[in-house]
Amino acid sequence: MKTMSVVVGNPKAASRTLAVAEALADRLAPLLGASRELLVDLADHAGAIFTWPHDELTALTEQVASSDFLVIASPTYKAAYTGLLKAFLDRYPTAGLRGVTAFPVFTIGSPAHTLAVELTLRPLLVELGASVPTQGLSFLTPEFDRLDEQLDDWLERNRFALPVAR
Repeated sequence: MKTMSVVVGNPKAASRTLAVAEALADRLAPLLGASRELLVDLADHAGAIFTWPHDELTALTEQVASSDFLVIASPTYKAAYTGLLKAFLDRYPTAGLRGVTAFPVFTIGSPAHTLAVELTLRPLLVELGASVPTQGLSFLTPEFDRLDEQLDDWLERNRFALPVAR
């Protein structure tokens, strides 16, 4: 069976960004024939993120890189991803995520940031070698009570791009 990891770069532990990423992963996993193997809430590792080397973070980066699928999420800060997520991804060399299919997610406070996930996180993931077959998910946090509806809409728009299990 294929594996899926979830990485969340919100500096607040157990955030809404984490809830959105997990909900998306729960929907994607059966479609992709994957099992959820790893959840990394980077808020739990913030104190160590700039420690080089760091055995625990090295193990996490290796586990993420060995995943078949990755849901990777961040709140939108200044129209981009958080520094916490960037610091984690800086631990990878160029093409360090080769072979991973990634699904980028931004939680956004305003529709004005809808394209930020495409303009900032997607290019970084591609630089790291990940395949990004779908549009990024820009999730409006003021509509958190419509989580299921927003995920249904995103899945419908992207269903033909999903590398579904055969």
